[in-house]
Amino acid sequence: MDFQRFFLFLIFTFSLFLLWGGWQKQQHPETYQEKPVSAPLQAPQLKSASAVSIVTAEQKGPSGQKIVVKTDFLKAEISTVGGDLRHLEFFNHLNTDDKTKPFVLLQQQEQHTYMAQTGLLGSGLPTHNTIFTAPSTSYQLSEGKDSLEVRLQAALGPGIVVNKVFVFHRGSYLIDVGYQIENSGKEAINASAYFQLVRDTFEPTGASKFVPTYTGPAVYTEQEKFQKVDFSSIEKGNTKYPKSADNGWIGMLQHYFVSAWLPQENTPREYFTRKLDNGMYSAGVIVPVDRIAPGQTGKISVPLYVGPAQATLDKIAPGLGLTVDYGWLTIIARPIFWSLIQIHQAILNWGIAIIILTILIKLLFFPLSAASYRSMAKMRLVAPKLEKIKKQYGDDREKLNRAMMDLYKTEKINPLGGCLPVLIQIPVFISLYWAILSSVEMRYAPFYGWITDLSRPDPYYVLPLIMGISMLIQSKLNPTPPDPLQAKLMQLMPIIFSVVFFFFPAGLVLYSVVNNILSIAQQWYITRKSDAEALGANKT
Repeated sequence: MDFQRFFLFLIFTFSLFLLWGGWQKQQHPETYQEKPVSAPLQAPQLKSASAVSIVTAEQKGPSGQKIVVKTDFLKAEISTVGGDLRHLEFFNHLNTDDKTKPFVLLQQQEQHTYMAQTGLLGSGLPTHNTIFTAPSTSYQLSEGKDSLEVRLQAALGPGIVVNKVFVFHRGSYLIDVGYQIENSGKEAINASAYFQLVRDTFEPTGASKFVPTYTGPAVYTEQEKFQKVDFSSIEKGNTKYPKSADNGWIGMLQHYFVSAWLPQENTPREYFTRKLDNGMYSAGVIVPVDRIAPGQTGKISVPLYVGPAQATLDKIAPGLGLTVDYGWLTIIARPIFWSLIQIHQAILNWGIAIIILTILIKLLFFPLSAASYRSMAKMRLVAPKLEKIKKQYGDDREKLNRAMMDLYKTEKINPLGGCLPVLIQIPVFISLYWAILSSVEMRYAPFYGWITDLSRPDPYYVLPLIMGISMLIQSKLNPTPPDPLQAKLMQLMPIIFSVVFFFFPAGLVLYSVVNNILSIAQQWYITRKSDAEALGANKT
Protein backbone atom coordinates (compact mmCIF):
# COMPACT_ATOMS: atom_id res chain seq x y z
CA MET A 1 0.00 0.00 0.00
CA ASP A 2 1.30 3.45 -0.91
CA PHE A 3 2.20 5.31 2.29
CA GLN A 4 1.35 8.78 1.01
CA ARG A 5 -1.99 7.72 -0.42
CA PHE A 6 -2.88 5.95 2.81
CA PHE A 7 -1.80 8.94 4.89
CA LEU A 8 -3.82 11.42 2.85
CA PHE A 9 -6.82 9.14 2.89
CA LEU A 10 -6.75 8.94 6.68
CA ILE A 11 -6.30 12.68 7.16
CA PHE A 12 -9.02 13.48 4.65
CA THR A 13 -11.35 10.99 6.31
CA PHE A 14 -10.52 12.56 9.67
CA SER A 15 -11.38 16.00 8.31
CA LEU A 16 -14.74 14.79 7.07
CA PHE A 17 -15.26 13.04 10.41
CA LEU A 18 -14.63 16.30 12.24
CA LEU A 19 -17.11 18.18 10.10
CA TRP A 20 -19.81 15.54 10.40
CA GLY A 21 -19.15 14.93 14.08
CA GLY A 22 -19.13 18.65 14.78
CA TRP A 23 -22.47 19.11 13.04
CA GLN A 24 -23.95 16.19 14.92
CA LYS A 25 -22.50 17.56 18.14
CA GLN A 26 -24.14 20.90 17.44
CA GLN A 27 -27.52 19.32 16.74
CA HIS A 28 -27.52 16.37 19.14
CA PRO A 29 -24.59 16.49 21.60
CA GLU A 30 -23.52 13.08 22.80
CA THR A 31 -24.51 11.64 26.12
CA TYR A 32 -22.11 9.40 27.92
CA GLN A 33 -22.78 5.75 28.63
CA GLU A 34 -25.10 5.22 31.52
CA LYS A 35 -24.42 3.09 34.54
CA PRO A 36 -26.94 1.67 36.99
CA VAL A 37 -28.38 4.42 39.14
CA SER A 38 -28.22 3.91 42.87
CA ALA A 39 -31.27 4.30 45.05
CA PRO A 40 -32.43 7.92 45.42
CA LEU A 41 -31.15 9.75 48.44
CA GLN A 42 -33.41 11.50 50.88
CA ALA A 43 -32.96 14.83 49.12
CA PRO A 44 -35.21 17.86 48.77
CA GLN A 45 -37.76 17.13 46.09
CA LEU A 46 -38.75 19.30 43.14
CA LYS A 47 -41.95 17.37 42.69
CA SER A 48 -44.74 19.63 43.85
CA ALA A 49 -46.42 22.03 41.44
CA SER A 50 -45.62 24.98 43.73
CA ALA A 51 -41.89 24.18 43.87
CA VAL A 52 -41.70 23.78 40.10
CA SER A 53 -43.55 27.03 39.50
CA ILE A 54 -41.25 28.92 41.87
CA VAL A 55 -38.01 27.63 40.41
CA THR A 56 -39.09 28.04 36.78
CA ALA A 57 -40.93 31.34 37.21
CA GLU A 58 -39.90 34.27 35.06
CA GLN A 59 -38.51 37.41 36.64
CA LYS A 60 -41.41 39.66 37.52
CA GLY A 61 -41.84 43.17 38.77
CA PRO A 62 -39.34 46.04 38.59
CA SER A 63 -35.83 45.64 37.19
CA GLY A 64 -34.33 46.60 40.56
CA GLN A 65 -31.13 48.37 41.43
CA LYS A 66 -27.73 47.36 40.14
CA ILE A 67 -24.98 46.48 42.62
CA VAL A 68 -21.49 46.61 41.08
CA VAL A 69 -18.67 44.50 42.51
CA LYS A 70 -15.02 44.63 41.39
CA THR A 71 -12.15 42.32 42.30
CA ASP A 72 -8.73 41.86 40.74
CA PHE A 73 -10.15 39.21 38.35
CA LEU A 74 -13.70 40.27 37.54
CA LYS A 75 -16.51 42.78 37.56
CA ALA A 76 -19.95 41.57 38.65
CA GLU A 77 -23.39 43.15 38.65
CA ILE A 78 -26.02 41.91 41.10
CA SER A 79 -29.68 42.87 40.84
CA THR A 80 -31.68 43.65 43.95
CA VAL A 81 -34.49 41.61 42.37
CA GLY A 82 -33.78 38.12 43.65
CA GLY A 83 -30.12 38.97 44.19
CA ASP A 84 -29.47 37.56 40.70
CA LEU A 85 -25.96 37.65 39.28
CA ARG A 86 -26.82 39.21 35.92
CA HIS A 87 -23.46 40.42 34.60
CA LEU A 88 -19.94 39.06 34.90
CA GLU A 89 -16.88 40.12 32.94
CA PHE A 90 -13.27 38.98 33.19
CA PHE A 91 -10.32 41.39 33.23
CA ASN A 92 -7.84 38.69 32.16
CA HIS A 93 -9.82 37.56 29.08
CA LEU A 94 -10.61 39.77 26.12
CA ASN A 95 -13.81 40.23 24.17
CA THR A 96 -14.02 37.98 21.11
CA ASP A 97 -14.84 40.83 18.70
CA ASP A 98 -13.07 43.75 20.38
CA LYS A 99 -9.77 43.14 22.19
CA THR A 100 -10.00 46.55 23.88
CA LYS A 101 -12.88 45.26 26.05
CA PRO A 102 -13.04 42.48 28.64
CA PHE A 103 -14.88 39.26 27.91
CA VAL A 104 -18.45 39.15 29.26
CA LEU A 105 -19.91 35.75 30.19
CA LEU A 106 -23.02 36.40 32.28
CA GLN A 107 -25.26 39.10 30.87
CA GLN A 108 -28.86 40.14 30.38
CA GLN A 109 -29.24 41.78 27.00
CA GLU A 110 -32.01 41.90 24.43
CA GLN A 111 -30.20 39.39 22.18
CA HIS A 112 -28.72 37.15 24.91
CA THR A 113 -29.50 36.21 28.51
CA TYR A 114 -27.24 34.17 30.77
CA MET A 115 -27.42 34.61 34.56
CA ALA A 116 -27.17 32.87 37.92
CA GLN A 117 -30.30 32.73 40.09
CA THR A 118 -30.96 31.38 43.56
CA GLY A 119 -33.84 31.22 46.00
CA LEU A 120 -35.36 29.41 48.97
CA LEU A 121 -38.21 26.92 48.94
CA GLY A 122 -40.42 27.25 51.98
CA SER A 123 -43.35 29.23 53.28
CA GLY A 124 -42.66 32.97 53.26
CA LEU A 125 -39.05 32.60 52.10
CA PRO A 126 -37.45 34.70 49.32
CA THR A 127 -37.14 33.48 45.73
CA HIS A 128 -35.46 35.00 42.68
CA ASN A 129 -38.48 37.33 42.36
CA THR A 130 -38.11 38.79 45.87
CA ILE A 131 -36.91 42.38 46.28
CA PHE A 132 -33.72 42.74 48.36
CA THR A 133 -32.02 45.82 49.74
CA ALA A 134 -28.31 46.53 50.13
CA PRO A 135 -26.37 49.13 52.13
CA SER A 136 -24.36 50.13 49.04
CA THR A 137 -24.50 49.85 45.25
CA SER A 138 -20.73 49.67 44.75
CA TYR A 139 -18.11 47.34 46.23
CA GLN A 140 -14.42 46.87 45.47
CA LEU A 141 -11.88 44.42 46.84
CA SER A 142 -9.40 46.46 48.91
CA GLU A 143 -5.64 46.12 48.71
CA GLY A 144 -4.38 43.58 51.22
CA LYS A 145 -7.78 41.88 51.50
CA ASP A 146 -8.30 38.32 50.26
CA SER A 147 -12.09 38.40 50.14
CA LEU A 148 -15.04 40.74 49.74
CA GLU A 149 -18.51 40.17 51.19
CA VAL A 150 -21.68 41.63 49.69
CA ARG A 151 -24.81 41.27 51.84
CA LEU A 152 -28.40 41.80 50.69
CA GLN A 153 -31.47 41.65 52.94
CA ALA A 154 -35.06 40.68 52.17
CA ALA A 155 -37.93 42.39 53.99
CA LEU A 156 -40.24 39.45 54.74
CA GLY A 157 -42.23 40.72 57.68
CA PRO A 158 -42.07 39.70 61.36
CA GLY A 159 -40.49 36.43 62.38
CA ILE A 160 -37.97 35.91 59.58
CA VAL A 161 -34.93 37.87 58.41
CA VAL A 162 -33.06 36.52 55.38
CA ASN A 163 -29.71 37.80 54.14
CA LYS A 164 -28.31 36.75 50.79
CA VAL A 165 -24.53 36.70 50.99
CA PHE A 166 -21.94 36.81 48.18
CA VAL A 167 -18.26 36.28 48.98
CA PHE A 168 -15.75 37.13 46.23
CA HIS A 169 -12.12 36.01 46.48
CA ARG A 170 -8.85 37.54 45.31
CA GLY A 171 -7.24 35.77 42.37
CA SER A 172 -10.22 33.44 41.94
CA TYR A 173 -13.26 32.85 39.77
CA LEU A 174 -15.07 31.21 42.69
CA ILE A 175 -17.96 33.07 44.29
CA ASP A 176 -19.63 31.77 47.44
CA VAL A 177 -23.39 32.33 47.22
CA GLY A 178 -25.61 31.59 50.18
CA TYR A 179 -28.27 32.58 52.69
CA GLN A 180 -28.38 33.42 56.38
CA ILE A 181 -31.86 32.79 57.80
CA GLU A 182 -32.77 34.23 61.23
CA ASN A 183 -35.84 32.61 62.79
CA SER A 184 -37.30 34.91 65.43
CA GLY A 185 -40.76 33.36 65.14
CA LYS A 186 -42.44 30.61 67.13
CA GLU A 187 -42.36 27.84 64.54
CA ALA A 188 -39.40 25.89 63.17
CA ILE A 189 -38.43 26.57 59.55
CA ASN A 190 -37.99 23.71 57.11
CA ALA A 191 -36.50 24.90 53.85
CA SER A 192 -34.46 24.02 50.80
CA ALA A 193 -32.36 26.27 48.59
CA TYR A 194 -32.18 26.16 44.80
CA PHE A 195 -29.23 27.38 42.74
CA GLN A 196 -29.71 27.57 38.99
CA LEU A 197 -28.13 28.91 35.81
CA VAL A 198 -30.52 30.38 33.27
CA ARG A 199 -29.65 31.06 29.65
CA ASP A 200 -30.92 30.89 26.08
CA THR A 201 -29.46 28.87 23.22
CA PHE A 202 -27.54 31.82 21.78
CA GLU A 203 -24.21 30.71 20.30
CA PRO A 204 -21.21 32.63 21.70
CA THR A 205 -19.66 35.12 19.33
CA GLY A 206 -16.76 33.69 17.39
CA ALA A 207 -17.87 30.06 17.62
CA SER A 208 -17.00 28.24 14.41
CA LYS A 209 -19.91 26.87 12.41
CA PHE A 210 -17.46 24.77 10.44
CA VAL A 211 -16.03 23.11 13.55
CA PRO A 212 -18.71 23.77 16.21
CA THR A 213 -18.22 23.29 19.94
CA TYR A 214 -20.73 22.32 22.62
CA THR A 215 -22.97 24.89 24.30
CA GLY A 216 -25.38 23.76 27.02
CA PRO A 217 -25.78 22.16 30.47
CA ALA A 218 -23.60 19.41 31.92
CA VAL A 219 -23.85 17.26 35.06
CA TYR A 220 -21.13 15.37 36.89
CA THR A 221 -21.51 12.72 39.59
CA GLU A 222 -19.10 10.06 40.79
CA GLN A 223 -21.57 7.36 39.74
CA GLU A 224 -22.40 8.56 36.22
CA LYS A 225 -19.34 10.74 35.58
CA PHE A 226 -19.50 13.60 33.08
CA GLN A 227 -22.71 13.98 31.06
CA LYS A 228 -23.80 16.66 28.62
CA VAL A 229 -27.50 17.49 28.65
CA ASP A 230 -28.31 19.28 25.41
CA PHE A 231 -31.12 21.80 25.06
CA SER A 232 -33.13 19.64 22.65
CA SER A 233 -33.19 16.74 25.13
CA ILE A 234 -34.40 19.08 27.87
CA GLU A 235 -37.18 20.36 25.64
CA LYS A 236 -38.26 16.82 24.76
CA GLY A 237 -37.99 15.64 28.37
CA ASN A 238 -35.46 13.03 27.27
CA THR A 239 -32.76 13.61 29.89
CA LYS A 240 -30.91 10.70 31.53
CA TYR A 241 -28.59 12.28 34.07
CA PRO A 242 -28.94 11.24 37.76
CA LYS A 243 -31.55 13.35 39.50
CA SER A 244 -30.40 12.63 43.07
CA ALA A 245 -26.90 12.24 44.48
CA ASP A 246 -24.67 13.23 47.38
CA ASN A 247 -21.82 14.51 45.21
CA GLY A 248 -21.04 16.25 41.94
CA TRP A 249 -21.98 19.52 40.28
CA ILE A 250 -24.15 21.01 37.53
CA GLY A 251 -23.18 23.75 35.12
CA MET A 252 -23.44 25.47 31.75
CA LEU A 253 -20.72 25.11 29.13
CA GLN A 254 -19.75 27.18 26.15
CA HIS A 255 -16.54 27.39 24.16
CA TYR A 256 -13.63 28.12 26.55
CA PHE A 257 -15.83 29.06 29.56
CA VAL A 258 -17.98 27.34 32.17
CA SER A 259 -20.24 28.24 35.07
CA ALA A 260 -21.05 25.57 37.65
CA TRP A 261 -22.69 25.19 41.05
CA LEU A 262 -20.49 23.12 43.36
CA PRO A 263 -22.43 21.88 46.42
CA GLN A 264 -20.44 20.46 49.32
CA GLU A 265 -19.55 16.78 48.92
CA ASN A 266 -21.49 14.15 50.89
CA THR A 267 -24.63 16.26 51.15
CA PRO A 268 -27.89 15.22 49.44
CA ARG A 269 -28.95 17.25 46.43
CA GLU A 270 -31.37 17.06 43.50
CA TYR A 271 -30.28 18.11 40.03
CA PHE A 272 -32.80 19.53 37.58
CA THR A 273 -33.03 20.99 34.09
CA ARG A 274 -36.07 22.85 32.77
CA LYS A 275 -37.36 24.46 29.59
CA LEU A 276 -38.60 27.95 30.50
CA ASP A 277 -40.60 30.49 28.54
CA ASN A 278 -39.18 32.71 25.79
CA GLY A 279 -36.56 30.20 24.68
CA MET A 280 -34.82 30.05 28.06
CA TYR A 281 -33.45 26.99 29.84
CA SER A 282 -32.40 26.40 33.44
CA ALA A 283 -29.99 23.92 34.98
CA GLY A 284 -29.65 23.79 38.73
CA VAL A 285 -29.50 21.97 42.01
CA ILE A 286 -31.64 21.90 45.17
CA VAL A 287 -29.94 21.35 48.51
CA PRO A 288 -31.52 21.04 51.96
CA VAL A 289 -31.23 23.63 54.71
CA ASP A 290 -30.92 22.25 58.23
CA ARG A 291 -34.07 22.66 60.29
CA ILE A 292 -34.02 26.09 61.94
CA ALA A 293 -35.59 26.14 65.41
CA PRO A 294 -37.18 29.31 66.85
CA GLY A 295 -34.49 31.73 67.99
CA GLN A 296 -31.85 30.06 65.82
CA THR A 297 -30.03 31.11 62.63
CA GLY A 298 -29.52 28.77 59.70
CA LYS A 299 -26.95 29.03 56.92
CA ILE A 300 -26.53 27.54 53.46
CA SER A 301 -23.83 28.35 50.92
CA VAL A 302 -22.84 26.85 47.56
CA PRO A 303 -19.75 27.95 45.60
CA LEU A 304 -20.26 29.13 42.05
CA TYR A 305 -17.39 28.80 39.60
CA VAL A 306 -17.69 31.21 36.69
CA GLY A 307 -14.61 31.41 34.53
CA PRO A 308 -12.35 29.77 31.95
CA ALA A 309 -12.58 26.01 31.44
CA GLN A 310 -9.21 24.46 32.28
CA ALA A 311 -7.97 20.96 33.02
CA THR A 312 -6.64 22.20 36.39
CA LEU A 313 -10.23 22.76 37.60
CA ASP A 314 -10.20 19.22 38.99
CA LYS A 315 -8.39 20.79 41.97
CA ILE A 316 -11.55 22.83 42.67
CA ALA A 317 -14.07 20.01 42.22
CA PRO A 318 -13.79 16.41 40.96
CA GLY A 319 -14.59 16.21 37.26
CA LEU A 320 -14.70 19.96 36.70
CA GLY A 321 -11.62 19.72 34.49
CA LEU A 322 -13.68 17.60 32.07
CA THR A 323 -15.38 20.80 30.95
CA VAL A 324 -12.36 21.15 28.66
CA ASP A 325 -13.59 18.95 25.84
CA TYR A 326 -10.58 17.11 24.40
CA GLY A 327 -12.85 14.68 22.55
CA TRP A 328 -12.55 10.90 22.65
CA LEU A 329 -8.73 10.98 22.84
CA THR A 330 -8.55 12.87 26.14
CA ILE A 331 -6.04 10.33 27.49
CA ILE A 332 -3.57 11.46 24.79
CA ALA A 333 -4.61 15.11 24.44
CA ARG A 334 -4.11 15.99 28.10
CA PRO A 335 -0.42 14.96 28.32
CA ILE A 336 0.24 16.58 24.93
CA PHE A 337 -1.19 19.90 26.11
CA TRP A 338 0.61 19.55 29.45
CA SER A 339 3.88 19.23 27.50
CA LEU A 340 2.94 22.27 25.45
CA ILE A 341 2.36 24.28 28.64
CA GLN A 342 5.76 23.28 30.03
CA ILE A 343 7.48 24.40 26.82
CA HIS A 344 5.52 27.65 26.77
CA GLN A 345 6.58 28.50 30.31
CA ALA A 346 10.18 28.56 29.08
CA ILE A 347 9.60 30.10 25.64
CA LEU A 348 6.63 32.44 26.32
CA ASN A 349 5.33 32.11 22.75
CA TRP A 350 2.67 29.53 21.97
CA GLY A 351 3.63 29.35 18.29
CA ILE A 352 7.28 28.58 19.09
CA ALA A 353 6.07 26.11 21.72
CA ILE A 354 4.02 24.30 19.04
CA ILE A 355 7.07 24.17 16.75
CA ILE A 356 9.27 22.71 19.53
CA LEU A 357 6.55 20.22 20.47
CA THR A 358 6.29 19.18 16.82
CA ILE A 359 10.05 18.56 16.69
CA LEU A 360 9.90 16.50 19.89
CA ILE A 361 7.01 14.42 18.57
CA LYS A 362 8.85 13.93 15.30
CA LEU A 363 11.94 12.74 17.18
CA LEU A 364 9.78 10.39 19.25
CA PHE A 365 8.38 8.78 16.11
CA PHE A 366 11.61 8.99 14.12
CA PRO A 367 12.27 5.21 14.06
CA LEU A 368 8.71 4.51 12.89
CA SER A 369 8.83 7.22 10.22
CA ALA A 370 12.24 5.99 9.05
CA ALA A 371 10.85 2.49 8.58
CA SER A 372 7.98 3.91 6.53
CA TYR A 373 10.23 5.99 4.32
CA ARG A 374 12.59 3.06 3.74
CA SER A 375 9.60 1.00 2.62
CA MET A 376 8.55 3.81 0.28
CA ALA A 377 12.09 4.11 -1.09
CA LYS A 378 12.07 0.40 -1.96
CA MET A 379 8.70 0.87 -3.64
CA ARG A 380 10.20 3.62 -5.78
CA LEU A 381 13.03 1.31 -6.87
CA VAL A 382 10.68 -1.48 -7.95
CA ALA A 383 8.21 0.90 -9.62
CA PRO A 384 9.56 0.10 -13.14
CA LYS A 385 9.19 -3.63 -12.47
CA LEU A 386 5.63 -3.10 -11.23
CA GLU A 387 4.81 -1.17 -14.38
CA LYS A 388 6.23 -3.99 -16.49
CA ILE A 389 4.13 -6.57 -14.60
CA LYS A 390 1.04 -4.45 -15.11
CA LYS A 391 1.58 -4.32 -18.86
CA GLN A 392 2.35 -8.04 -18.99
CA TYR A 393 -0.83 -9.22 -17.30
CA GLY A 394 -3.17 -6.46 -18.44
CA ASP A 395 -6.72 -6.99 -17.14
CA ASP A 396 -6.06 -10.37 -15.52
CA ARG A 397 -6.39 -9.10 -11.96
CA GLU A 398 -5.68 -12.45 -10.30
CA LYS A 399 -2.39 -13.04 -12.12
CA LEU A 400 -1.41 -9.41 -11.67
CA ASN A 401 -1.87 -9.57 -7.90
CA ARG A 402 0.01 -12.88 -7.68
CA ALA A 403 2.93 -11.49 -9.70
CA MET A 404 3.05 -8.34 -7.55
CA MET A 405 3.13 -10.38 -4.35
CA ASP A 406 5.93 -12.56 -5.78
CA LEU A 407 7.90 -9.42 -6.60
CA TYR A 408 7.39 -8.03 -3.08
CA LYS A 409 8.55 -11.34 -1.63
CA THR A 410 11.65 -11.46 -3.86
CA GLU A 411 12.59 -7.84 -3.12
CA LYS A 412 11.74 -8.27 0.62
CA ILE A 413 9.21 -5.43 0.58
CA ASN A 414 6.24 -5.21 2.90
CA PRO A 415 3.59 -3.23 0.96
CA LEU A 416 1.90 -2.41 4.28
CA GLY A 417 5.16 -1.31 5.90
CA GLY A 418 4.21 2.34 5.87
CA CYS A 419 0.75 1.91 7.34
CA LEU A 420 1.40 1.04 11.00
CA PRO A 421 3.59 4.10 11.74
CA VAL A 422 0.91 6.36 10.26
CA LEU A 423 -1.83 4.69 12.28
CA ILE A 424 0.19 5.34 15.44
CA GLN A 425 0.77 9.01 14.59
CA ILE A 426 -2.80 9.85 13.54
CA PRO A 427 -4.14 9.92 17.16
CA VAL A 428 -1.45 12.48 18.02
CA PHE A 429 -2.67 14.74 15.22
CA ILE A 430 -6.30 14.40 16.33
CA SER A 431 -5.40 14.95 20.00
CA LEU A 432 -3.43 18.09 19.24
CA TYR A 433 -6.34 19.36 17.18
CA TRP A 434 -8.74 19.07 20.13
CA ALA A 435 -6.17 20.48 22.56
CA ILE A 436 -5.72 23.62 20.45
CA LEU A 437 -9.46 23.95 19.76
CA SER A 438 -10.59 23.51 23.38
CA SER A 439 -7.85 25.10 25.51
CA VAL A 440 -8.61 28.64 26.63
CA GLU A 441 -4.85 29.26 26.95
CA MET A 442 -4.69 29.30 23.13
CA ARG A 443 -7.38 31.96 22.89
CA TYR A 444 -5.80 35.14 21.47
CA ALA A 445 -2.38 33.48 21.74
CA PRO A 446 -0.19 35.33 19.18
CA PHE A 447 2.59 33.92 17.05
CA TYR A 448 4.32 36.45 14.80
CA GLY A 449 3.18 38.92 12.17
CA TRP A 450 -0.37 38.44 11.00
CA ILE A 451 -1.03 35.43 13.29
CA THR A 452 -2.52 37.11 16.36
CA ASP A 453 -4.72 34.22 17.51
CA LEU A 454 -3.54 30.61 17.12
CA SER A 455 -6.98 29.31 18.12
CA ARG A 456 -8.62 30.81 15.01
CA PRO A 457 -7.98 30.30 11.29
CA ASP A 458 -5.16 32.14 9.53
CA PRO A 459 -6.89 35.35 8.31
CA TYR A 460 -4.83 35.45 5.09
CA TYR A 461 -4.59 31.67 4.52
CA VAL A 462 -0.80 31.83 4.30
CA LEU A 463 -0.14 28.81 6.51
CA PRO A 464 -2.68 26.57 4.69
CA LEU A 465 -1.08 27.52 1.35
CA ILE A 466 2.41 26.72 2.70
CA MET A 467 1.05 23.41 3.97
CA GLY A 468 -0.38 22.67 0.52
CA ILE A 469 3.00 23.39 -1.10
CA SER A 470 4.76 21.13 1.42
CA MET A 471 2.29 18.34 0.64
CA LEU A 472 2.95 18.81 -3.07
CA ILE A 473 6.69 18.43 -2.46
CA GLN A 474 6.06 15.31 -0.40
CA SER A 475 4.00 13.80 -3.20
CA LYS A 476 6.93 14.30 -5.59
CA LEU A 477 9.15 12.25 -3.27
CA ASN A 478 6.72 9.34 -3.31
CA PRO A 479 6.41 6.68 -6.00
CA THR A 480 3.80 7.54 -8.63
CA PRO A 481 0.70 5.35 -8.27
CA PRO A 482 0.32 2.99 -11.23
CA ASP A 483 -3.36 3.85 -11.59
CA PRO A 484 -3.85 7.14 -13.55
CA LEU A 485 -6.95 8.03 -11.52
CA GLN A 486 -5.06 7.61 -8.26
CA ALA A 487 -2.17 9.64 -9.63
CA LYS A 488 -4.59 12.46 -10.54
CA LEU A 489 -6.14 12.32 -7.08
CA MET A 490 -2.70 12.59 -5.50
CA GLN A 491 -2.11 15.77 -7.47
CA LEU A 492 -5.38 17.25 -6.25
CA MET A 493 -4.88 16.33 -2.59
CA PRO A 494 -2.61 19.31 -1.72
CA ILE A 495 -5.27 21.68 -3.11
CA ILE A 496 -8.10 19.92 -1.29
CA PHE A 497 -6.24 19.92 2.00
CA SER A 498 -5.25 23.57 1.68
CA VAL A 499 -8.94 24.50 1.35
CA VAL A 500 -9.96 22.23 4.25
CA PHE A 501 -7.26 23.72 6.49
CA PHE A 502 -8.46 27.26 5.71
CA PHE A 503 -11.00 26.67 8.50
CA PHE A 504 -8.71 24.96 11.01
CA PRO A 505 -7.04 26.79 13.92
CA ALA A 506 -3.77 28.42 12.86
CA GLY A 507 -1.95 26.57 15.65
CA LEU A 508 -2.90 23.21 14.16
CA VAL A 509 -1.94 24.30 10.64
CA LEU A 510 1.41 25.50 12.04
CA TYR A 511 1.94 22.03 13.52
CA SER A 512 1.11 20.44 10.15
CA VAL A 513 3.48 22.77 8.24
CA VAL A 514 6.40 22.08 10.59
CA ASN A 515 5.65 18.35 10.61
CA ASN A 516 5.55 18.28 6.80
CA ILE A 517 8.85 20.16 6.49
CA LEU A 518 10.54 17.76 8.92
CA SER A 519 9.00 14.80 7.08
CA ILE A 520 10.30 16.11 3.74
CA ALA A 521 13.82 16.43 5.14
CA GLN A 522 13.68 12.98 6.72
CA GLN A 523 12.18 11.34 3.65
CA TRP A 524 14.67 13.00 1.28
CA TYR A 525 17.60 11.83 3.42
CA ILE A 526 16.35 8.24 3.76
CA THR A 527 15.39 8.00 0.07
CA ARG A 528 18.77 9.28 -1.03
CA LYS A 529 20.52 6.87 1.34
CA SER A 530 18.43 3.93 0.11
CA ASP A 531 19.14 4.81 -3.52
CA ALA A 532 22.88 4.93 -2.77
CA GLU A 533 22.72 1.56 -1.02
CA ALA A 534 20.82 0.03 -3.95
CA LEU A 535 23.34 1.45 -6.42
CA GLY A 536 26.21 0.01 -4.39
CA ALA A 537 24.53 -3.38 -4.24
CA ASN A 538 24.04 -3.40 -8.02
CA LYS A 539 27.73 -2.59 -8.60
CA THR A 540 28.70 -5.45 -6.34
